[in-house]
Amino acid sequence: MSEPMLAVAMLSKRYRIFFEKPSLIRSVLPALMGAGTSREFWALRDISFTAAPGECLGIIGSNGSGKSTLLKIIAGVTTPTAGRVNVRGAISSLLELGAGFHPELTGRENVFLNASILGLTRAEIERRFDAIVEFSGLHEFINTKLYTYSSGMCLRLGFAVAIHVPFDLLLIDEIIAVGDPAFQEKCSAHVRQLRSRGKTIVIISHMMGAITSLCDRVLWLDHGRIAASGPAIDMTRQFVAASAGGE
Repeated sequence: MSEPMLAVAMLSKRYRIFFEKPSLIRSVLPALMGAGTSREFWALRDISFTAAPGECLGIIGSNGSGKSTLLKIIAGVTTPTAGRVNVRGAISSLLELGAGFHPELTGRENVFLNASILGLTRAEIERRFDAIVEFSGLHEFINTKLYTYSSGMCLRLGFAVAIHVPFDLLLIDEIIAVGDPAFQEKCSAHVRQLRSRGKTIVIISHMMGAITSLCDRVLWLDHGRIAASGPAIDMTRQFVAASAGGE
């Protein structure tokens, strides 16, 4: 059996929620300020799983279950309180719609900005630029400022950049649900192509149909813990039933 592309072991993330405006003293020495000024909130507790090369792993759960926090830790955007993440290779991510974009810049300028944030040099971006624009389908708007774009157009551009950055692991947070059906299907078809080339993909979505059609396996998060994991069709059915009060 091949070595996992992604391995997460006993991962936990704790935040401190303040009931009053936090100060340096409250943050560093909370015990001296009294227990009533803040409380701990565990966004994730003891999360462990792996994802193999060529696997598409879905992560589902209600709002606030820790899905986005988990992807941000894997991407290196935030650090865990405990546990570890091991990734064999490069990561590309699309974690938030519009992340890494600037509304006052044109689509062209944002391609260069976003791709540089993801690690490409200017020469590498120039070589990929036509392919990025072609995938996005935004030829006639590429020199228009981003604040004129719809959310679907921002998605097109962001997804096009993310998939043209060399990567071994692709992280996608909730963006499959944005945009018109034709582009959603285009994204889904490309995800399947990436899997056939051995790329590992982790997707968060509330669209159970997309999760079922794209993913081999699913993790169901509930209040920061893994409630269950297994084949995509089984997990999505259980989650929908539980959400509807069937369990």
